[in-house]
Amino acid sequence: MKARTLSRHLRESLKNLARNGWMTFASVSAVTVTLLLVGVFTALMLNMNKAATDIEQDVEMNVYIELESGQEEIDSLEDQITSLSGVESVAYSSKEQELTSLIDSFGEDMALFEQNNPLRDKFVVKATDPRQTERLATEISDIENIADVEYGEGKIDQLFETLEISRNVGAVLIFGLLFTAMFLISNTIKITIVARRREIEIMKLVGASNWFVRIPFILEGIWLGIIGSILPIGIVTVLYYNVYEFMQPRLQNSFIQILEFTPFIYQINALILLMGVVIGIWGSFMSVRKFLRV
Repeated sequence: MKARTLSRHLRESLKNLARNGWMTFASVSAVTVTLLLVGVFTALMLNMNKAATDIEQDVEMNVYIELESGQEEIDSLEDQITSLSGVESVAYSSKEQELTSLIDSFGEDMALFEQNNPLRDKFVVKATDPRQTERLATEISDIENIADVEYGEGKIDQLFETLEISRNVGAVLIFGLLFTAMFLISNTIKITIVARRREIEIMKLVGASNWFVRIPFILEGIWLGIIGSILPIGIVTVLYYNVYEFMQPRLQNSFIQILEFTPFIYQINALILLMGVVIGIWGSFMSVRKFLRV
């Protein structure tokens, strides 16, 4: 396409937006509302997915060592556990460290046990894939000089199942919302094009090609998507900034974190803009197609 022809189409698309003021306003309003809903819900679901991942990554097992084990046995056990397939990290904690942690948590009353420490040395083990925790726990418990392995048996499977369901539900809801947004916006754009069907018929009758007719409407769809995404981008940015500033200090010492304001806000805003443009193009393309058969 020649640059002059493209420039003409750009000018024509902008003129048509101004000429059909109320229909443009209706289309932009539909784009704005639906993209705002999609943007807010997507940001929420991505943060829920981040929280689910954090919970999964925090799954670990406590491997308790037999009381009579010496330092050589402890070093040998660490090497054996580390060599197992699927082990991400192994951290040793002596019974003295465990007692200190107990005193810090429950107060000086626990200091009475310093004379006769009943606790065991232990390893804190993490699996590369949290879903392999149960398998690893079984393998570790079979190693000599291991007294016990604790990892939340029975509850960990329920946790993973719940997280998987929440992810699937979130994905379905986002897909459903996007489909609804495309349906609403394309119908609004279709109403705009129906009102101008005479214009399309005249262009076809004087010999204009299908693409010559389509391009101004597609450009209008792009403009509608861009204009309609401005307000959602601004609202989502302000909302997420305030939520982030409120939540971050309160989650500072928690293993669950929300997504950093940057670069996440740029990613979600780019997604909103892209959805607006794609839906605008799709709605215009599909709506003008039926009027090209003259």
